[in-house]
Order: sequence, then structure tokens, then C-alpha cells
Amino acid sequence: MTAGLVALTASILLPALELGPDALKVCLQISVAVAAVTLFVSALFIRKIIDDRRQIAESEQRFRRAMEDSAIGVAIVGLDGRILQANPAFADMLGYTRVEIEALTFFQITHPDDLQIGRETMTSLKEGKIHSFHFQKRYLRKDGTPVWAQLAGSVIHEEETGRPLYLVSQIEDIDARKQAEARIAEAETRWNFALTSTGQGIWSLDMRKGGTTYSETWVKMLGYADGELDGDPDRWLTMIHPDDREVVAEADRAHLAGETPFFEAEFRMRHKDGHWVWILDRGKAIERDGEGRLIRAIGSLTDITERKEAEARLMVSAALLADEKERLRVTLHSIGDAVICTDAANRITFMNPIAEKLTGVEVGEALGKLLGHVYWAVDEESGHRIGLTRPSAGERPHCDQNTRAVLVRRDDTRCSIRQVVSPIMNDREEFCGLVIVFQDFSDARALQRQLAYAAAHDALTGLANRSSFMRTMEDLVDQCRLNGGEHQFMFVDLDHFKAVNDTGGHAAGDALLKRVADTLRNVLGAEDIVARLGGDEFAVILKSGAAERGPIAARSIIDAIRNLNFSWDGRLNSIGASIGLAPIRAGCGEVDEIIARADAACYAAKAAGRGCVSAAPDEALKDLAPLPLAAAS
Repeated sequence: MTAGLVALTASILLPALELGPDALKVCLQISVAVAAVTLFVSALFIRKIIDDRRQIAESEQRFRRAMEDSAIGVAIVGLDGRILQANPAFADMLGYTRVEIEALTFFQITHPDDLQIGRETMTSLKEGKIHSFHFQKRYLRKDGTPVWAQLAGSVIHEEETGRPLYLVSQIEDIDARKQAEARIAEAETRWNFALTSTGQGIWSLDMRKGGTTYSETWVKMLGYADGELDGDPDRWLTMIHPDDREVVAEADRAHLAGETPFFEAEFRMRHKDGHWVWILDRGKAIERDGEGRLIRAIGSLTDITERKEAEARLMVSAALLADEKERLRVTLHSIGDAVICTDAANRITFMNPIAEKLTGVEVGEALGKLLGHVYWAVDEESGHRIGLTRPSAGERPHCDQNTRAVLVRRDDTRCSIRQVVSPIMNDREEFCGLVIVFQDFSDARALQRQLAYAAAHDALTGLANRSSFMRTMEDLVDQCRLNGGEHQFMFVDLDHFKAVNDTGGHAAGDALLKRVADTLRNVLGAEDIVARLGGDEFAVILKSGAAERGPIAARSIIDAIRNLNFSWDGRLNSIGASIGLAPIRAGCGEVDEIIARADAACYAAKAAGRGCVSAAPDEALKDLAPLPLAAAS
């Protein structure tokens, strides 16, 4: 642009200098050339600017995509600790959204114990002591749990002044690796501790180093000092009991020949003071030369003297136990109760023939199976399974008896049983299993049900009897006192029943009472309660519906009884009913008072011509005589 201006100025000033035509022509040509060159250079310069901007835009886009799509966290952090920008991977690692995490500082998301390393790094970057960083620290997730991370990054400086502007950090989640390292370290510690605490010694054979070395535990096991037995790789064979040496030598040869994957043998070795120590030796060749000769091997030795002595004692005990077990087996096979035994895992270990018969499963099929595959007991009333569980920690073991159990067989047939479940505990109070003793209780249970039914029901009509009805009514009165609500009580007395009884006899009277009972059940709802109080007197409790339902239901009963058309010996008998109504609600008094009030109302209905419904007066009118509500006709 400057050259163009110079050429333009020259083209204006030259004519004023009164130059000749040729000189002017040359000057103009030079000016045009300079202008053309200037335009070309300007075009190149502009194109360079466009290319630079495009490269910058592409570079920014590559950085943005690399940041957005990176599998590890990337964050741009200001020198004051504010998070200026974070990628999705970093936000996800800590359980935040990008908006949430970019509103925080790195101090807020750093574990308190690791804040100092971050502050020291930031100070060193600001002072120019370092220009990049690489360290590990713990962040805090949004839910407060710590997570280990590997940080690597550098500081970005202003190009002209070199002033630090911000940090770019790459954050890799290494929490799983840290936990794995911790587990490995813990396992190694446990391993070393276990070897020492269990008295296991370690031996190592390395032919390059001249022989065998033994750990301190190994040599102490045999009464020697540390290093006293090192060296000769065959010395240990000379210390083995003569009776065991041949077996051990064969096991050693087989492993060296590659016939077994590892060496293992139990044998006796001579202690330094002369007595014999039982040893369990395990080892493995870990390196051979090109011709298969042993180069390196490693193994362990364990003192098993106490175990061997215990095994000897157990052999004696096992013989005694076998005799006792056989006696118990014969006893359990001979008794009349069914017996099933389980182990601690609830798997069946024993069944006697009676148990086979009651469950329908043979012992060969049952052994080893879970108890639930063979024995399934439910509660007779609720139908829920009766759990057979081990006693909880700290709970004193006790027998669990149940006389309401029902055994459900595989074919869905059922058998009422009485069961006793007893836990088996060893001498250390550890749970070892269960013993279930059960009997076929079907006949006894049926008799119990018959007796219970007979105690609560009228033998002739099957309705509730007076005693059970009184208990039910007492419960309803108590509920009304506590919770409110109202029910209707009816005292039903048959009209002209005596004539049927006198003419047809007691058989006719009994048959009529059964018909009346069926009629009452058919007229009333499923929730309503019907009872025979005695003779030709019945009681009804209307549990559902409002107070207005009482007179309507009572008239329905009267109509139904009047239309019975009871016939005996070819003679048609016509009867009726009179009903007294009384409410059951809070403030109505005791059961006897309610019944007496309804009885009085029934008496008033009879006095009004029979076949009527009469309601007991309200509490405010209790001194007045009850009034009939309507005639059945």
C-alpha cells in the first residue's frame, strides 16, 4: 500500500516538474508496475492471513474435539484455582455435570489431605519454578467419596510477555489401580504373616547359586540356627525317617522327571535333638535348562505333627463313633416318628423310613438335596411356609414345636403333622444342622376341628351357638366403644312353632328349625351373623349397612319365614316370626342389656299381633314401651 501511494504521488508530481514525454512515460510505467506489484503482494498477504485464521480455527476445533472426546478428564484451571473449562470425562469421573463442575475451584473438589500438593504446585507454576507438573492426588466425588487420579499438565504463558495465564491438566482415573495395589500389598502382608503365624518354612533351590537355602522358620522347625542347613541340596533327604525315605524319593523323582505338576509329600524328619517331626513338604520346579535339568525350585514345609497326632486320636474316635452311629441309625429306623436330619447348609443327611413314607420321597433321592425339595410345611390357617432356620447369633438354641403344621407333598396332597425342630450345636456352640421330628397328626387334627366346631355351633342347625355368639357380640360392643360405628341386633322368635312341635313331634320341630336356619342364612348378607339362642329363638347381627337396613332386613326375614310352606306327614304348617330390634353402638350398655332391650321389643311385637318388627326405644325414650314398626301382612 505504501509503494502504491508513492507511485500515485509520483504520477501527480512529475508533470509539474516539466519532464519530457519520454521521461513521463517511463515514470508512469514504473508507477503502474509498482502498483501492480503492490496489489500482488497485498493479495498474497491477505491470503496468508486467511490461511492463518483457517489453521487457527482448525487447531481450535481439533483441541475442542480432543478435549470433548477424550476418554480421560481434561480441565483448564485459572491461576486462582477456578475451573474455567472441563470436558465430559472429568465431570463424569466426579459425578457432576459440566455446568456444576465449572462453577467450582479445584480446592473444593480436592481431598483435604491432598490440598497441600495442589497449592505447592500452583505456587511453583506462578513463580516460574516449574512449567509442567505430574503427580497423584485424591479428588472428592459429588457424593463425597474419594477417587484417586493421575494429573499431568503444563502452564500456558502469554506469548509476548511470558506471563502465566492458566493451566491445562489431564486427569486420569486411577482409583481402580490404587485399590488393586492396596489389595496386592494387603495380600502380600497377609501372606507373609500367614506363613510366619502358621509355622510354614520356605526353601529355595538355585543351582546357579550353589544349592538350597532355607528360611529362618524352616530351620527353627528342626532346631537348627539360621543358615546352618544351607548349601547341600541333598542333605534334607538324609534327615528323613528311614520308613518314609523311599516314598519321598519316588515323589521327588517323579516331579523332576516331569511326571507330576508339583512335589508333595508327608514324612518325618529328625529334629536336632533326635525326636521326629511330621512335615508336609510342597514344592515345584520353576526353571530348567535346555536339556530339562533342574535349575530352580521353590517350596514350603509345614509342621503337621499336631495334625498327625490328632489324626491318630481321631481314628480311635472314628471307630467308636461308627459304632454309636450304627446304634442311632437302628434306633431312628425303629421309632414310629418321622425323622429328617440336615447339615449346616440345610442339605438332607438322613431320613428314616417313616419320613420316606410321609414325604413320599425315597432316601436315596433325598440325600444331599436341600430340605425344601423334600420337606415343605405350611401353617394350617395362614398357608404361609413355616421357616426352619438356624438360631441367630447370641440366641440360645431351643426346640421349636408346631401343632398346626401341614406337610405339602410333591403331588400336592397334604397331611396334617405335628413337628418338633431342634438345632444341632457342636461343643463350640456352632450350628451344624437341624433335626426335624414329625408325626402324622391328621386324625387328631380332624378331631380337634370337630370339637372346636361343636363347641361354637348349634348341633341341630349348624348356626353359631349361644356361647360363641355372646363372645362375638362382646367383641363388637368393645369395638364400637373404641372406634365408633353401629350395628343392628335382632331378636327373632318364631310364631306358632309350639303347634308344629305338638302335632308333628320333635322330629318335625327339628326339621322346621333347620329350614328356618337355612332361610335366615339365605336372606342375610355374608358378613351378617346368625345364631340360635335356644328353642325357637334366634339372634341376628347386621354388620353391614346403615341403621335403616334393620327394619327392611327384619321384614324380609318375616316374609321368608311366613312363606316357608313347611309340610310334615302331608300336613301344611304355617308359622311366622316376631322380631325385636336394638342398636349396637357406643353408649348402648353391656351385651345383656342390648339383648334384653331387643327381647322386650320382640315381646311388644308379639303383643301387637305377631308377625311384626318392633324397635327398642332410643336411650332418651328407654322408659317408654317399644312400638311396632309394621305388620308383616
